[in-house]
Amino acid sequence: MKCGVDLDEAQRFAEEWAADWNSHDLDRITGRYSDDVVFRSPLAARIIEGSEGVVRGIEALRAYWAEGLRRNPDLRFEVIGVCCGIDTVVINYQNQTGQLSAEVLIFRDGLVVSGMGTHGPRPI
Repeated sequence: MKCGVDLDEAQRFAEEWAADWNSHDLDRITGRYSDDVVFRSPLAARIIEGSEGVVRGIEALRAYWAEGLRRNPDLRFEVIGVCCGIDTVVINYQNQTGQLSAEVLIFRDGLVVSGMGTHGPRPI
């Protein structure tokens, strides 16, 4: 995805991204990511021992997300805002508990090559 001007394209991507996650279908979810993707998340640090929150490669990312879906069978994302930059989309969303989060995704050749999950405080 080339993004810098086309916010509509970024919004469409974000809605499809959320639909992928809400389907809980790992093939749909991982289909937008490159084989050599690097993903960083504080949740990965808790789930994958020794990772320090960095997941490298599509197979490792798939395993991480499979475990996340297993632990959160009611997982659901709702997009609440989208920003875009050069080859970058930021998806602001909330999950099923109302926790606010943002996903920062960097693209090359139409696929996500780098991602960062960021999370706000958990609702009381």
